[in-house]
Amino acid sequence: MSTTAAAEAQRHSPVPARKRGALYGRNARAVMQRSWMATKNATWIVIVTGFLEPVLYLLSMGFGLGAAVGNVEGPGGVSMSYAAYIAPALLATSAMNGALMDSNNMFFKLNHAKLYRVMLFTSLGPLDVAFGEIMMALARGLLYALGFSVIAFSFGLVPSMWGILMIPGAVLIAFAFSALFMAIITFIKRFQQLDWINMITMPMFLFSATFFPLSAYPDGVRIVIEILPLWHGVDMLRHLSVGVIDVSVLWHVLYFLVIAAAGLMVATGRLRKLFLR
Repeated sequence: MSTTAAAEAQRHSPVPARKRGALYGRNARAVMQRSWMATKNATWIVIVTGFLEPVLYLLSMGFGLGAAVGNVEGPGGVSMSYAAYIAPALLATSAMNGALMDSNNMFFKLNHAKLYRVMLFTSLGPLDVAFGEIMMALARGLLYALGFSVIAFSFGLVPSMWGILMIPGAVLIAFAFSALFMAIITFIKRFQQLDWINMITMPMFLFSATFFPLSAYPDGVRIVIEILPLWHGVDMLRHLSVGVIDVSVLWHVLYFLVIAAAGLMVATGRLRKLFLR
């Protein structure tokens, strides 16, 4: 059999069935290294663009509109400038958008490059693939959090030293959203369906108390917003920025841990169903 024919046969053949214990090959690092090399060689401009977006919002809305708004009331009744009020929300949004960018890459790896199928012909299991990709998204979230936090601290927009906890908080948000988006991506078959995710994330960005307090909404709308994951991220980082550490922060952390675990479990199960027949 020629090399071309053998490659074609391997491409169309199903991945051999494995035992449950083989779902994890204990080599998620290999998936992360592959994603890192691809990112380093091809998509640095995308990473820079994703970082600049919240900074531009901060400059235009925080300092531009903020001059007309003046001080607003933050968590615990703390009075803060409008720029300081929206800065944690923009950091949470940046973490979400970074995970969203990675989910688009995951779609092409899954449905066009067939990269995950190739990976599962090796000793890697679906949990390696899912966890490796999600951890790579977490690394992107960490870069965004570090860069934006440096800017926020430099402008004096973080009144409490507890605000340093916004960095691990943003990483947790990126981790949860990445797991959630990857789980969704495993159900998407066409490129046009990616717009469905944007139709969800854009309203979350606009209405999750990003630019004005939740009290501005009617009670019914407020209840819906409080279910959305981005609002939990915005409220958590806003509390951390002013040093108001109460039970609500622990509730937000638990919320994101549950989402991350559920997304990872669904993504792993879907990859197993799609390729390990």
